[in-house]
Amino acid sequence: MTTAVILFAHGARDPEWARPLRQVQAALSEAQPAIHYALCFLEFMQPDLQQAAAECIAAGASRIVVVPLFIAQGGHLKRELPEMLAQLRSAWPQAEFALTGPVGEHALVIQAMARAVREMAGT
Repeated sequence: MTTAVILFAHGARDPEWARPLRQVQAALSEAQPAIHYALCFLEFMQPDLQQAAAECIAAGASRIVVVPLFIAQGGHLKRELPEMLAQLRSAWPQAEFALTGPVGEHALVIQAMARAVREMAGT
């Protein structure tokens, strides 16, 4: 089974907003070149989730893990994303789609943010 990872972000009208997310995608791809990492957006930017899933399927993925690059779980992740995943499962029944929690709720990210705040604030 070939696994791909979709980094699912909110999106913004300002293209510079996505720069750090593209850096995350590049770092992951560099560290694990055998895994296809796709970055997509809920709104305002492209590609969207459907396009990213199609890209992963075309790259040979049979298992796709969607990782929300959100700080916390709100309405988009509680309501919209499960509906979008249901559509993907219907469009590609041969593939397995898995969903993680938001990256911002992971203990490592919480610790990194706390460390960054201390460094930025000089405390």
